[in-house]
Parts: sequence; C-alpha cells; structure tokens
Amino acid sequence: MDPRYLQPTAIIDSDHESIRRYAAEAVQGAGDDAVAKSVRLYYRVRDEIWYDPYTPFYRPEHYRASGVLRRRRGFCVPKAALLCALGRACNIPTRLGFVTVRNHLATRQLMEYIGTDLFVYHGYVEFFLNGAWIKATPAFNEQLCLRHDVDPLEFDGTKDSIFQPYNRKDQKYMEYVADHGTAFDVPVDDIVSAWKKTYGKDRINAWIAEFERNKGQSLRDFLKEDTLKGDRS
Repeated sequence: MDPRYLQPTAIIDSDHESIRRYAAEAVQGAGDDAVAKSVRLYYRVRDEIWYDPYTPFYRPEHYRASGVLRRRRGFCVPKAALLCALGRACNIPTRLGFVTVRNHLATRQLMEYIGTDLFVYHGYVEFFLNGAWIKATPAFNEQLCLRHDVDPLEFDGTKDSIFQPYNRKDQKYMEYVADHGTAFDVPVDDIVSAWKKTYGKDRINAWIAEFERNKGQSLRDFLKEDTLKGDRS
C-alpha cells in the first residue's frame, strides 16, 4: 500500500482542522468500521456539497478540500478531492480516479458553454476497503439527479459506485470513454492541459479571464438551466 494514500497534500489537506472536524461528525457512531465510515462520508459529500460545473478550475486552491468544504459547491473533481481528504482523515486509504465520460443528460446551456458532451477528467474516489479498491462517485447530489430523471448513485462500500448507462426512462445517460488512471493528488496541470486540448485553448482562456473578472465566483446557476433529458442519441 502506497503510504501517500493516507497522507495529506497541499490540495488533499486531510490534516486541516475543518476537514477533521467534519469527518469526525460524519462518522460518529460508526466505530472502527471503515466501510460504514466510507458510506457516511460519501453521502455527506454527494448531497451536502452542491454540484456546480461553473466553478474555477485552473489553480490548486480551486480543488483544495478545505476550500471546497467552506464553499459547499464544486464540480466533480473538487467534490472528489474533498471526499478523498475526508477518507484519509478517517485513516482510510483513499485515492482519486479520472475518466472521460460522454454525458447524454446535461443542460442546453452547459453543452453550449463547453462545446461538446465530453466531460474530460471527470473525477471520482477509490477507498481501500477489505483488501480492495472500491469506486465512489459523489459528483451529483440527489436533487440534481431527480431533476434529470436519473437515480442518485448509491454507495455501500462493497461494490463500485459508477454512473449508470441509462436513466429511468431507458434513455442514454453516461458513457465511459477513456480511463486516465488513479492518483494520490489532483493533477491540476494535466486537467487544464486536457481541457485545452478538448475544449480549445481560446475557450479555456476565456473562462479563466471571466473568473478573474468575477474574482472566482461561480458564473452561472446550473440548477436553473434547461435539462435535455436524453433527447440526443
């Protein structure tokens, strides 16, 4: 076991007071059961940290777990970074995983914003439980899933929790396109580089400039956008 999966980093700041306090509160009553702890942590991050694809992405501090906890919002990678930190704070070996997915149920505005239905370097978490790495995907909170006619992802600590291929109406939902492997920390430079390659340098630079003008504030209200609900094949 790589010891880094239990250690804090500048981004996965599992030693931060707020992280340790939040983790301790979340797992209260779970005793020494690592599986039970991981489940409680998962649901805290899934539903208490709001999914927001319009938050900053180009600096390490945009992913720092204590900052994500303070802001209570972020897209998939910041949410995964927070869950990773909480796992390590509870002495559970935890690492990050990254994939590219094709999202068939997003919003019209988000598709126009990024120019594609590919979500590059989508982030998730792996907990080491009972001798195996178990995937946990806390990105989409329950309310958002229900709005898109998708069952919220559950996690029981014994089997992988990954996106479903179809929604409740048997319409295409999420398709895994590429696997970028696992990491002990958030590879910020790799993410930004991959985004520039897929979404275009000019588009990424325009996003960064807009965030700088708005002092890092979220740029849009994702919850109010128009759902597509599988009307694309």
